[in-house]
Amino acid sequence: MLNRFLILLLTSILSTGLLAQKDDPVLFSVDNSPVHLSEFNYIYSKTNGDKADYSKASLQEYLDLYTNFKLKVKKAKDMRLDTISSLRQELDGYRRQLADSYLIDREVTEKLVDEAYERTKQDVDVSHIMVGFAPNASPADTLAAWNKILEAKKKLEAGEDFGATAMVYSTDKSVAKNLGHIGFVTSLFPNGFYALETAAYNAPIGKLQGPIRTNGGYHLLIVHSRRPARGEVEVAHIMIRLDKFPDGIKARRSIDSLYALLQGGANFEDVAKSSSMDQATAAKGGYIGFFGINRYEKAFEDVAFSLKNDGDFSPPIQTTIGWHIIKRISLKQNEPFTVVKSRLQNQIKQDNRYELARLKMIERIKRESNFTEDHTTLAAFAASLEADSAKSFLTYKWKAPETPSTNPLFAFKNSEKVTLGDFADYCAKASRKRQQMAGSGITETVNTLYTDFVSEAALKHEERLLDTKYPEFKSLMREYEEGVMLFEVTKMEVWDKASADSVGLEAFFDRNKTNYKWEERAVLSQFALVEKSKDKINQIREFARHNDPDAVLAKFNTEDDKILSRIEKQYEKGRNDVVDKMEWKVGSLSPVDISKRDKSYNFFKLEEILPPGQKTLQEGRGYVVADYQDYLEKRWLESLRKEYKVKTNDKVFNSMVKK
Repeated sequence: MLNRFLILLLTSILSTGLLAQKDDPVLFSVDNSPVHLSEFNYIYSKTNGDKADYSKASLQEYLDLYTNFKLKVKKAKDMRLDTISSLRQELDGYRRQLADSYLIDREVTEKLVDEAYERTKQDVDVSHIMVGFAPNASPADTLAAWNKILEAKKKLEAGEDFGATAMVYSTDKSVAKNLGHIGFVTSLFPNGFYALETAAYNAPIGKLQGPIRTNGGYHLLIVHSRRPARGEVEVAHIMIRLDKFPDGIKARRSIDSLYALLQGGANFEDVAKSSSMDQATAAKGGYIGFFGINRYEKAFEDVAFSLKNDGDFSPPIQTTIGWHIIKRISLKQNEPFTVVKSRLQNQIKQDNRYELARLKMIERIKRESNFTEDHTTLAAFAASLEADSAKSFLTYKWKAPETPSTNPLFAFKNSEKVTLGDFADYCAKASRKRQQMAGSGITETVNTLYTDFVSEAALKHEERLLDTKYPEFKSLMREYEEGVMLFEVTKMEVWDKASADSVGLEAFFDRNKTNYKWEERAVLSQFALVEKSKDKINQIREFARHNDPDAVLAKFNTEDDKILSRIEKQYEKGRNDVVDKMEWKVGSLSPVDISKRDKSYNFFKLEEILPPGQKTLQEGRGYVVADYQDYLEKRWLESLRKEYKVKTNDKVFNSMVKK
């Protein structure tokens, strides 16, 4: 499986995105199978990376390798390995996975991640009015919220003060403190507020926006300004609480005295531990950690982000809870895309913007594919289920009709029509969801399942068109197919033969015995002493130095308490770090090592030195089999070059040479 994975990985890297063009000359061919210049050029540059110097020697070396690859694939096709059902199933599985990844990642994930990253580069100063309603609000409640937000909008458009209007209409709990002015915020907004985030980043400065619907309700929004994102700052602080002093003057004098100590060279962490009144951070030297915008009071945040250098500390600043001296430890701003990409992907896939984008993609597929549907067929189906007094559709007992209905349900351009029978089969398989939605009623359950069914059908329709719409996908699938065939043909012609051909393997070993020899070896005893008896380790080592292993075990173990164990091992020189540091003579001991696994006390004793000698086939089998595989592959390639004609266009090859 590892070999197959490596082959598939190699081939997918080698040839992704390649398509022969009209002006793309053939570099070489295997019989009548051409390989174009663009394919080889991409393969060569992608595989070699910075080492792709386009020297003649480098190009020739890679041309030989890729020619060998194509020879093996040609043989596999002639053996009709591409018709084996198990391999076709495997390829179909690869295709489904690749198609899902290609469609969703390309059109949904990548776009959302790029968008989010660009937004994180800016902070946006906003005010809003929210008229909230529950996610499962009734139509009446939703309409009431809509009317209320429109009323607020009319007031603002008539020139009324935003803060005063927010106090009257907004249901945001913070409105009493901020009059609707949230301040600076940054992407990503909370889950369910993607529409508000989009408006915040796209709306003109100072222009009223909305109503905007989110999971929280309806919003009116004004963007006051945008600035480069502050990022996150890592700080520590020293705090004097106002509620610990009868008047503010003494609190100020206290913080001023601490500031004077710091200016005089006192250690910030020591002062925080001894004098800070923030119980959560004082013991940690005042350490708060990283925070971004809108986490703490504006005065605290502004000063923290204003510090220019790591290690700088601020003069005393006041917040509603007390006086602070803030020390900057580090600052994170505009981290590279490669650093934040994975984190953004995870966040986005847990956000409902991901599902919104997926649905948008499905609508695009339906639009481009001239999607048509027959609503009367679906309505009649739902009505027939409603007429069932047992309401069995909402239970596990419901089965699709034995005779599938051929009534058309929907269709895509140039595709077979999807029938009601197809949908009924889908509903039958969706037993769990039918039961979960039992409380919603039959018609709503049918409509929900229908939406899911259409989405699934749209994706499958688009997957069938990937080969024609996206040439790079077709090329990648071709390379997957060649990779699977390469694995199978190499397994048959090389790997299996090397393992099963015992006569050939033995003959190969006899011809090449001199390649499989032992270097000088040490026979060692590895002693392990249990932790509870560690006080005996020196006594055991001294006795082991002058006695054989059996005597050592007999002396220190009893029938009831076996504290010492011994394993015999052999190592060649240069094969074990511990042994290589030992004196290479009989009786030498290694230092004691404590096992991380069981805390036992371990040491080696060198018992015997064996001279260089010949390995048996069994002793060298792993190396012999690997070499025999190389031998068989070389012979196989020689036979393939005799079987198939390889023709290289030297003029095209020389056009690639740069030095």
